[in-house]
Amino acid sequence: MEMIRIEAPPELDMPVGEAMFTQRAIRRLDPCRPISESHLKIILDAASKAPSGGNTQPARFLVVRNKDRIREFGKLYHEAWWAKRRDEYGWTGKDDIPRGSVYEMPSRLADEIVDAPAIILALSVDGKQAAHSVFPPVQNLLLAARALGIGSVLTTLHAQVMERVYAMFEIPREVEFHCCIPLGYPRGRFGPTKRYPTSETTSWERWTAKPPWA
Repeated sequence: MEMIRIEAPPELDMPVGEAMFTQRAIRRLDPCRPISESHLKIILDAASKAPSGGNTQPARFLVVRNKDRIREFGKLYHEAWWAKRRDEYGWTGKDDIPRGSVYEMPSRLADEIVDAPAIILALSVDGKQAAHSVFPPVQNLLLAARALGIGSVLTTLHAQVMERVYAMFEIPREVEFHCCIPLGYPRGRFGPTKRYPTSETTSWERWTAKPPWA
């Protein structure tokens, strides 16, 4: 496969700081606003520019836009989401989710992903050890989507559905799945998020020492 030079598109004019500091997981997607092929190309071009180990570029992306395929996949995603909650907490339905739980919004995505305008599966062609060369491209993808005003969220599946997902999209067995990313214009807005302070999550020179700004 021949490598080519990909230039930065003029549409990605948002400052990188703004994109990073206003990016958030967008799970409420507008089903009535499709994402253009040109914007999907920009998003995937941005993903391709991320570094990878030895410049091997093992990341591969499968884009799903067909509404019927998305609905079919969405049913599997819903099954996978509840299978994970069952394994982790013994939950089998929404009545089991504690009020105010961080899982309330993700459960809504599990219901509504069938109407997502687009879904991208992130995969790799070099096996399980390629994850470190897949997630930098995924982050570029998420930031490019943010710069275009497109909402996204990184999510996963469950072993219970993987064989059917592979069959649905004719994915070879040797290709490794890493995550899926629903995309759509947000029903809501981007904005600042709350995170733990880096003074509490950073060590300096040794594990027990705080950074200078602590």
